[in-house]
This record gives sequence, C-alpha cells and structure tokens, in this order.
Amino acid sequence: MKKNLILILVLLIQHSCFAQNEAASIDTLLNAYARLSQFNGSALVAKNGSILLNKGYGYRDAEKGILNDEHSIYQLGSVTKQFTSAVILKLQAENKLAVSDKLSKYFPDYPKGDSITIKELLTHTSGIYNYTGDENFMKNEITKHKTREQMMALFENKPLNFSPGTSWSYSNSGYSMLGYIIEKVAHTSYEQAIRNYIFSPLKMTHSGFDFTDLKSPDKTIGYFVLNDHDTARSPIVDSSISFSAGAIYSTTGDLYKWSQALENNSILSASEQNEAYTPVKNNYGYGWVIDSIDGKRRLSHNGGIPGYITTISRVPADDVTIILLSNASNETI
Repeated sequence: MKKNLILILVLLIQHSCFAQNEAASIDTLLNAYARLSQFNGSALVAKNGSILLNKGYGYRDAEKGILNDEHSIYQLGSVTKQFTSAVILKLQAENKLAVSDKLSKYFPDYPKGDSITIKELLTHTSGIYNYTGDENFMKNEITKHKTREQMMALFENKPLNFSPGTSWSYSNSGYSMLGYIIEKVAHTSYEQAIRNYIFSPLKMTHSGFDFTDLKSPDKTIGYFVLNDHDTARSPIVDSSISFSAGAIYSTTGDLYKWSQALENNSILSASEQNEAYTPVKNNYGYGWVIDSIDGKRRLSHNGGIPGYITTISRVPADDVTIILLSNASNETI
C-alpha cells in the first residue's frame, strides 16, 4: 500500500539538503496525488527530530465539505500490531511471560496450543487460520460486538495452515490471541494495557480503540469510494472484531510521538527493539516489516480496514519517519 509514494518520499528526503525545499517538494507531491484522488488523508514527514510537514489533504467529511488536517483521527488497522508486540515485549521484560511460552500455557484447551509459541503468533508463523478470510463473517458481522469466545470460535477449530514455525501466513487471529494473552497476564483489558505501557507515558491523548463510539469533531468518515464523481461510506469495524490486530485509532502527531519514543529507546530498549526488528520469515519481525531502501534498513507496517489505508515507515539511520493515514480505501498508490 502506498509503496510508490513512500519510496518517492524517502528518496526525496534522503537526497535533499535543505529542509525548506524538502517540505515544499513533499507538499507539491502530495497535492498532486490528492488531485488525482490517489491520496485523501493526513501526512506527517519528519527527519532528524524535526517535523518537515504535518497536514491534511482532501476530505474528513466529503458530504459536509470538511477538510482533513493534522488533527484528523483515523482507524489504523494493522498498524495496531506494533503496539501489541511492544506490550508483549514489556511483559517479557517484567518476567510475566516469555515469547518462547506455548499458547497452551494461557489457553490450555486451545487445539494444538502446545505446539504454538508466542513468538510464532508475533511473526505470523503459527499456521492459525486468519479469521478475516471468512467472507460471510466479514460481510455481515463486523459492525457487531463479539465476545472473546465468539471470535475464537471463528478459527480455533480450523486446521492449521502448516506446522507451526515451518512457514509464514498473515494471521489476524494470531494477533487477537496475543491480545487475549496480554489480558490474562496483565490482569486488565488489552486497551488499558496499551494505555498503561504506551499511550499514557507518551501523552498520546488522541489515540484509542472504540472508533464506533468516538465523539470528536476530528473523527474522519471512512470511504470505500471517494473521488470527484462518487462517494460510498464504509462501515466501522467494531473494536471487539479488529481488537489487538487492528482496533487502534490515532493521528499523525500521536504516531510521531510513538516513532520518536522508539528512536529514543524510551518505551522499548535497544535490545528489545533489536528482537522486534529481527525478521523470522517473509521479512517479518514482531509487528514490523524489515527491508531496505536506498541501502538503509527500513521498518514499516501497513494497515487496511474498511474505509482506511494507513502506513508508518521509518529509516532509523537517517531518523526519517513517514506517516500516511487515509480515510479513502479506493486508492491505488
């Protein structure tokens, strides 16, 4: 998602000498994408601890003509996974769990849970069926609140895609299980655990979980289609469905606080981050994709949830952060 735009932005920043020129060039590029209905959302681009650009493009609410800006709030989708993995690492540092633990330690009745580790859940190597592959459920049930038991029933008795640890297959179900493990170990809700370990220390005051009931003038409307000729709103996925695999909402500014905290090792230590950024299979670590761009390591993750496309991309060697949050999922970037 947005791979071409991200590549252009990173190379533009890396090869530009003057921040003022960088900001103008980035704004020109994003305006061009917006005019082509290829980007509708908010963008933040930063380098060396300074924000070069943080602004909105297109509409927060197209029907009312309300424009996006730096305060617009978006559903993140799978960008949530890096927060889930961070709390797992924090709990491991407190000796409350270990990524080598078996799933059966926390859910004794889970089928073949004695062959699946927390690390395999983190790295999508567990083989657990991905519940979002259930087309009927995704079409008819995603706006309804579901219990843990109802969600687990979607996947726990499905055959494993492969023997745990032998292959790779993206599994939102696996990340849901991580959230349920967090709740058992931290003795609080998943949402409260994220607030305790990350949101509150970083003062991420515009981030949360229950987007359906969010009452804020900055809340965006998600669109399946948004262009000069047509609009089609998307439903809001209930947070009990997307949960620890994709329920977080946030802003560009709050996500930059998170990026800076990682850069400064203030939430996760350097060794904990090194563990998270070590790819196991398919360039995937713990809630992060690890690859390179222009010969330098890049850490990134995309998110996709009805009406929203998001991405965070970091190049630590240059202290570059790019955050693109969109409330129009018809984009083809």
